[in-house]
Amino acid sequence: MHLHVLFHPKPRENHIRPLACQVFSSYSQILMTKTLSASFTQPHLLGIETLSPVEIETLIDLADQSVAISRQVKKKKTTLRGRTQINLFFESSTRTQSSFELAGKRLGADVMNMSVGASSVKKGETLIDTAMTLNAMKPDILVVRHQAAGAAELLAQKVDCSVINAGDGAHEHPTQALLDALTIRRAKGRIARLVVAICGDVLHSRVARSNIILLNALGARVRVIAPKTLLPAGIEELGVEVFTRMEEGLKGVDIIMMLRLQRERMAGSFVPSIREYFRYFGLDRQRLDIANEDALVMHPGPMNRGVEIASEIADGPRSLIQEQVEMGVAVRMAVIEAIIDNRSRTNS
Repeated sequence: MHLHVLFHPKPRENHIRPLACQVFSSYSQILMTKTLSASFTQPHLLGIETLSPVEIETLIDLADQSVAISRQVKKKKTTLRGRTQINLFFESSTRTQSSFELAGKRLGADVMNMSVGASSVKKGETLIDTAMTLNAMKPDILVVRHQAAGAAELLAQKVDCSVINAGDGAHEHPTQALLDALTIRRAKGRIARLVVAICGDVLHSRVARSNIILLNALGARVRVIAPKTLLPAGIEELGVEVFTRMEEGLKGVDIIMMLRLQRERMAGSFVPSIREYFRYFGLDRQRLDIANEDALVMHPGPMNRGVEIASEIADGPRSLIQEQVEMGVAVRMAVIEAIIDNRSRTNS
């Protein structure tokens, strides 16, 4: 745009001002994004544990900006034009994989979803072999989900690109914790000093671990509520209050985060039956009423309705579950953008 256009005679003033405002608004948004991204200095996102509170807040702030982009009619950015993102999922996860795919495409990246079930991994190829093969393709971002804890970190040591952990065994799921934090902050206006109860299969849940670390880092008061058989040994060392009865643990709670009963990860008999589990640890109307009057309900999905949560609660007015799905794309956009921006600064 030529400078003299901004000072055109009055008859066209109403046409020029909105255009000028749009240009300066876009420029300000770019500057704000760059300023925020500069606070993030990690080459990878392998877990919440490796992030400082400032870096966590930075990613949440960037994600908050990305929400507006996802709600526009035209959702495309050009930040990652010419970049390549590979989604490598050894565990099936429609929601997380599609969320990362949308995030990459909205940022302008070339995105490839690698079908592990049809690949040579099933024929005996090791994780390191796969890493070396992918590395030869020169990707910029590798998003990996694997059933073994530490798989993402191992890949990060073997490839030249940035690695994002989309869930590794029962270890961590950092982008889920970030999207949960964004959902909470948008609903409650803050995270500090809130009482958050994480309920259910804590033992097998990487979501629980990442959320505990993040919420503690940002000043929330965290409780876990589960049967003794689904509580990991030494869970108190993570800085949480432990309850084995829902009726006790839900008193005075602001956020109730239900966890999926992860039967596929269970090696033995951890609960007597599904019916008994819901009877004692399922979230229904009576148990929701024990929490604070304005308490809100979350679930990372996919839900087992009637097992950990009643349908009337999952679909009710105090549920944030659909908001969590929407925030997932925004958070993954923010993470990818921050990592690529850091790579660009480091390599410049």
